[in-house]
Amino acid sequence: MAYLLPHLHSGWEVDQAIVTEEDRVVLIRFGRDTDTTCMVQDEILMSIAEKVKNFAVIYLVDIDEVPDFNGMYELYDPCTTMFFYRNKHIMVDLGTGNNNKINWALADKQEMIDIIEIVYRGARKGRGLVVSPKDYSTKYRY
Repeated sequence: MAYLLPHLHSGWEVDQAIVTEEDRVVLIRFGRDTDTTCMVQDEILMSIAEKVKNFAVIYLVDIDEVPDFNGMYELYDPCTTMFFYRNKHIMVDLGTGNNNKINWALADKQEMIDIIEIVYRGARKGRGLVVSPKDYSTKYRY
């Protein structure tokens, strides 16, 4: 379902998407369209894109086609989701220790919407780090 979401095909396009969006959160999924983890994530992002269109815009970036950000953002995982607001990277405390990005596929639509909404609300208030409504640390997985 990755073909239904807008793709960014160069480093310049990624920069322009982040820099030019004034009012909404820019969510960028870095990964490979053929990766199964990315396919799960893309399915969720595609299904919520219409619901979050007033406060977020979603883009996909293939890390093989656009390797410019692989070192800068440490994009070594198969699927990575990052948030930006007014040209600023917004970090999310998910309880995992890595606040810079989500490096797994969130399979729950409502959880993803909640995280995007928390990022939007926090970023509008000038916060660079927001706390996720759910703790994703491994201590709660039985």
